[in-house]
Amino acid sequence: MVRAEYVHGYTEREAERLSDQARTLTALLHHDTQYPAGSRVLEAGCGTGAQTVILAKNSPGARITSIDISPASLLRAEERVRSEGITNVMFQEGDLFSLPFAPQSFDHVFVCFVLEHLPDPRRALASLRSLIRPGGTLTVIEGDHGSAYFHPDSPAAHRAIQCLVDLQKEAGGNALIGRELYPLFVAAGYADVQVSPRMVYVDASRPTLVEGFTRQTFTAMVEGVKDAALGRGMMTGEDWDRGIADLYRTCTSDGVFCYTFFKGIGKVP
Repeated sequence: MVRAEYVHGYTEREAERLSDQARTLTALLHHDTQYPAGSRVLEAGCGTGAQTVILAKNSPGARITSIDISPASLLRAEERVRSEGITNVMFQEGDLFSLPFAPQSFDHVFVCFVLEHLPDPRRALASLRSLIRPGGTLTVIEGDHGSAYFHPDSPAAHRAIQCLVDLQKEAGGNALIGRELYPLFVAAGYADVQVSPRMVYVDASRPTLVEGFTRQTFTAMVEGVKDAALGRGMMTGEDWDRGIADLYRTCTSDGVFCYTFFKGIGKVP
């Protein structure tokens, strides 16, 4: 699909981070995403299939078509899905803005962590609307890096996070898009729009989230833009290392970390 530069890169570590994120957040983000048997579902922007597995397992009777612009990502996604014994997913290469499907081909469309990488997310939602039958739905899940707060607090950690936000903006994306879902849905012509915040709260009593989200998902994501941030002079190396260390500090016995995702659902009139 037409997208901004993927600021996180396409490394093996990034693929692992996406898997950690999907696995850790399944209950929070996907417990209420289920499609009826026989329904036609489009997953727009499946990437390496981390969300595809969850989508297919939640709706084993649905017929799912998962598309992405990257052949390498599609190959990885298909390998992942087949290794799970899932048979209700078909993969196809495609650009979100010029998909080879007839109008109203699908009952539902699912988009997860994609809009943040697009230079024109409203246009993307409008393009997808034409593929959904009247009465069908669009579901979108996005994060918002501006929602991160933690204890102990750290100006250096906030600055490191802001480097990621700024780099993604320079690349044509929007790391703060979660807060914009409602107006984006409405502007794209969807009806009965509902957006719900899904906050991740992490402290030492939740070791799975400490490891799977704070350490392996969020902090690893910020840490991954080190070279770009330092190369552009956004922070000194010393301040960067302090910021990352302080993010890891929130994983200790008296640390706390919070982050909010947003899930939007809209209907096609």
